[in-house]
Amino acid sequence: MGRKATKASDNIFYQARVEAMKKNPAFSSREKASDLIGIDRTRLARIELSEVIPYQEEVKLIAQTYEKPELCNQYCTMLCPLGSITTKKVKVRNLDRLILNTLGALNDVSDLKDSLIDISEDGLVDDSERDEFKKILNVLSEISEMAQSLELWAKKNLDKWES
Repeated sequence: MGRKATKASDNIFYQARVEAMKKNPAFSSREKASDLIGIDRTRLARIELSEVIPYQEEVKLIAQTYEKPELCNQYCTMLCPLGSITTKKVKVRNLDRLILNTLGALNDVSDLKDSLIDISEDGLVDDSERDEFKKILNVLSEISEMAQSLELWAKKNLDKWES
């Protein structure tokens, strides 16, 4: 890349292209990258400069081309009005750390299973059960995040192994 686009330096799509360039020098220019992605060079520039929010289809194409599936999650959590209130940001982690965190969260579930059964017996969460119920929801949220992170790791890494 001849020059670094300082105006775009904090843009997730620009950062993804810079990272993808390390594996494929064709991404060193927006013109070459836009050809490989299949969108107009000017449109890619406007996306990287945060002048426009990309369409979902463009995000999907960019993520596939750069081999950065996490861009889809980042788009949903940061740029999509609906996704930003319904979706949690998923971090790409190393497999060993991810598995340890997942196992830790799953251990918590077995401890909380009986509490969940007790709480749900009457179909209501009363005041005395509220703190325990919040704890259960936090553990389930952590498991959900770990599952999504593991799925993201697989999308980034398993395709390479299958080739």
